Amino acid sequence: MHILGISAFYHDSAACLVRDGEIVAAAQEERFTRKKHDYNFPRNAAAFCVKEAGIGFDDLDLVAFYDKPLLKFERLLETYVSYSPSGFKLFLMGLPLWLKQKLHIPREIDEGLGGAYKGRYVFTEHHESHAASAFFPSPFQEAAILTLDGVGEWATGSISVGRGNKVEMLRELRFPHSLGLLYSAFTYFTGFRVNSGEYKLMGLAPYGEPIYADRILENLIDLRDDGSFRMNMDYFAYCHDDVMTSRKMEELFDGPARTAETDITQREMDIASSIQKVTEEVVMRIATHAHEITGMKNLVLAGGVALNCVANGKLLRNGPFDDMWIQPAAGDAGGALGTALFTWYQLLDKPREASGKDVQRGSLLGPQFSDDEIRTFLDSVGAAYDYHETEEALCDAVAELIATEKVVGHMAGRAEFGPRALGNRSIIGDARSRDMQSVMNLKIKFRESFRPFAPAILAEHVHEYFEMKQGQESPYMLLVAPVKSERLKQVEQNGARGLDKLKQIRSEVPAITHVDNSARVQTIDPERHARFYGIVQKFKEKTGCPVVINTSFNVRGEPIVNTPEDAYRCFMATHMDALVVERFVLRKEAQPDAQAFDRERYLSEFALD
Repeated sequence: MHILGISAFYHDSAACLVRDGEIVAAAQEERFTRKKHDYNFPRNAAAFCVKEAGIGFDDLDLVAFYDKPLLKFERLLETYVSYSPSGFKLFLMGLPLWLKQKLHIPREIDEGLGGAYKGRYVFTEHHESHAASAFFPSPFQEAAILTLDGVGEWATGSISVGRGNKVEMLRELRFPHSLGLLYSAFTYFTGFRVNSGEYKLMGLAPYGEPIYADRILENLIDLRDDGSFRMNMDYFAYCHDDVMTSRKMEELFDGPARTAETDITQREMDIASSIQKVTEEVVMRIATHAHEITGMKNLVLAGGVALNCVANGKLLRNGPFDDMWIQPAAGDAGGALGTALFTWYQLLDKPREASGKDVQRGSLLGPQFSDDEIRTFLDSVGAAYDYHETEEALCDAVAELIATEKVVGHMAGRAEFGPRALGNRSIIGDARSRDMQSVMNLKIKFRESFRPFAPAILAEHVHEYFEMKQGQESPYMLLVAPVKSERLKQVEQNGARGLDKLKQIRSEVPAITHVDNSARVQTIDPERHARFYGIVQKFKEKTGCPVVINTSFNVRGEPIVNTPEDAYRCFMATHMDALVVERFVLRKEAQPDAQAFDRERYLSEFALD
């Protein structure tokens, strides 16, 4: 049986194809349209999924949608009425799109699938989809389930329990009280874009001190022992306006919200540190309560807040659960996967036996390209390249480039599903380099210098470099861990504050060591990451170091590259030294038109965020 899961019309549209319970393919629409966080119907992603399964839309047995639009519309109407007349402006802004599109999801799906599908539609609730995406692909036969995000229909968070092929919802936090929206409000207040700048806020936090944490807890949220809370809505405007915070927030935090693209001050760093601390406390309390009411040893997580890898790492180290698994596509895109699996297991009552390993297939579920397709494209643009006949030769050549501090764009195998590049659509660099973080941020990614890079490390060595157990996995880059003390270097206490901390060399692998001596760790193994593992293994043979930088293959404001053309254009537009596409290796200095490539035109295509 083929089930197509769809998430669309709000944020990060995606499609996922499940065949008899197996995840065959999944992709986000933004990768095809090159429009960041594309929320339109995922026509391209859906077409890719059915093609990957070797079927057409008319062969689908069921199509499942990741939330219930009528229930969401009810919440919007009640909110507008509750805040009238001030909410009338927002109501008028949103109503046309609801009347034209969002209240007619079956019609929109019909059109998106070209009229070929004639079967039934299934609608699951938003947090049911999140919970299903967290539990059903997990390694566990039973687990507590925690979902936290901005808002679905009414729910903003939930505690559930998963056993076998069933998910049972136990507790729910409801709009407007939302940890995701609270964090997004501070994202907005510190001058970053909501729904994409939350990573920046998390990355900025270690540069500050949590001096505002008590102020947040005393004025903005009433936090209870079980992790539930109520927000003081006098400080927030998202219920009735198109901004996140009210003027009262300015009084509480010593001035107005930062304007985007202006200098970041110590105040913004301290605010980031403070809301991060509060978020971690809320997550810890909710998870502890989930442990108490479920009695489970294992925890699974989904929803946008589950992408806060700092909170995840602290929860794993200090929380009550023995083990955790986090859905790699934890945001709305993962709802497409969740609704398809919920339909298969829960609604159709199909059996499920966990094997102790997740069935997400490394989250490598997107498109891939043949050598013939790649060669045809490279020849069409006159690219100069070397082709390596064997994987060993290719891995050795790439490892040599990295070992000599070259920045390498790497595209091979199937694209990742979710917001993280996991080696198949990555930019790779030498983690030992003192200058690599600033070079990659400013000259490759064209983004803020403070943003940290993640290490990818051979799984068998993770305990040697990070405060993690031997054999502990983090294949999806969703846990932050401290760097081992024996790898750290003595930092001169010169009173450095804020971004000046960037200049301090903190460890043997300075390019991935954040200013609080932590790192967002990805473990790589030969089963999930065959090519990437081979490259890093060769790098270790050459240097003795099993760690490299892994960051997403894109520039600021651009979706991660999807095709050979995307990869080539990004390579040519940046100061990347080399490009690897499967077994083809391109060096920048060898390209005949490297100087003529219009970098500014390329960058102008993407709205920087």
